[in-house]
Amino acid sequence: MFPYSDSKQIHLICFVVNFGMSSKVIHEAKNCGIQGSTVFFGKGTAKNAILDYLGLADIRKEIILMLADCETAQKALITLNQHFKLEKPNHGIAFSILISEIAGTHRISCNKNIKEKGSDRVMYHLITSVVDKGKAEDVISAANKAGSTGGTIINGRGSGVHETTKLFMMDIEPEKEIVMILSEADKTKGIMASIVSQLKMDEPGNGVLYVQEVESAYGIFNETGN
Repeated sequence: MFPYSDSKQIHLICFVVNFGMSSKVIHEAKNCGIQGSTVFFGKGTAKNAILDYLGLADIRKEIILMLADCETAQKALITLNQHFKLEKPNHGIAFSILISEIAGTHRISCNKNIKEKGSDRVMYHLITSVVDKGKAEDVISAANKAGSTGGTIINGRGSGVHETTKLFMMDIEPEKEIVMILSEADKTKGIMASIVSQLKMDEPGNGVLYVQEVESAYGIFNETGN
């Protein structure tokens, strides 16, 4: 347990692996000092040989989310990257995001006074889009036109006050799809613009998109696999 008087910078670690691998990732993460995790399901979106090489083929995926202090997160990512050989095709991807605030856990407290990185260059962004069911492929299509190399689709449900319909006099929340795209930083603006334009996200009710800086990333390759 991290006392609030000695709070630390906290990272959210995200692993995207093939179906059935999450238990192994969680087991190894525990050996690295990470005690809790959340697992949910999605699918990859690759449509060509290059994206197949990236390990993002259109197959079932498991997404594992874990929280850890900065030092533990970095050590865990290095260890798990080596253990699961993420440098090889179709072995998964992993990345971490710095958390500014946290609530709901007594194990971890978060330092809100996060310092600017200065000259450190952000290499990757996580682009997350939340759209109505059936629109996720449109998001992927728009992103691919702007140079994206694939993404992960997750099913969810909306809960906004304007996001209900009537069925037998009962309010039914429409299903949502969440699309996570790991983007090279210099391509992010173009990908965002393409998604917003194709999905008409500047109009109310057509979805939400947000971007987060990625601290560390593993399992990401270019066309030559370097």
